[in-house]
Amino acid sequence: MKRFRLCLGLFLLLTPTWAQAIDLPTLSLGIKEASTPAEVSTALQVVLVLTILTVAPAILLMTTAFTRIIIVLGFVRQAMGTQNTPPNQVLLGLALFLTFFVMAPTFNTINAQALQPYMQEKITQQQALTRSVDVMRDFMFSQVQENELQLLIDITKEEQPADRKDVSSSILIPAFMLSELKRSFQMGFMIYVPFLVIDMLVASVLMSMGMMMLPPIVISLPFKLLLFVLVDGWQLVVGSLMKSFG
Repeated sequence: MKRFRLCLGLFLLLTPTWAQAIDLPTLSLGIKEASTPAEVSTALQVVLVLTILTVAPAILLMTTAFTRIIIVLGFVRQAMGTQNTPPNQVLLGLALFLTFFVMAPTFNTINAQALQPYMQEKITQQQALTRSVDVMRDFMFSQVQENELQLLIDITKEEQPADRKDVSSSILIPAFMLSELKRSFQMGFMIYVPFLVIDMLVASVLMSMGMMMLPPIVISLPFKLLLFVLVDGWQLVVGSLMKSFG
């Protein structure tokens, strides 16, 4: 005990000496008044870049095949009534990899026509960005429906475009998202039908047997899982999703 007290006392005596001998770095954050317009411009550019980086993942996901895929996979889980099985992480991971699979030709075109020439300093940054946007617009035009495009054109009261180049991205992107939502809900309805039939049959049998207190979902869930496994449901769903982008 005496040795412990002695060591503690020496430590307390030597601590100030160590603190003075060692220069510890410090970090300070603050906002100061800009003295030149260039400083204001730089600050605004930094804020703009940070804002774009924040919303960039959402923009990229909404302009790709991700929307349709994740909604259809969500319908599959909801129709089977398995609640959190598969988990959200599994569905999101599967949707992301399927999105990369569908978008691979588009991304390869962007890499060949925009990214690689820019890395080789054959084109400017603005040209690379323009080429990338054009490739993404071609993909969205291949999936968008004319009804959604015409709806947004009528809402904005713009002149009727003569060709695709006259359609602005501010109209194309929401029209593409509306088309994706429409198609995903149509596919979700077709997925729901066989499971709904099983639920109705099980409910009818339980009512005829007078088993009113037993929830039909408890009995129908094994039959729905059995049906899904027998028809190789995941292969059918994923195959239909991939073919819908053809």
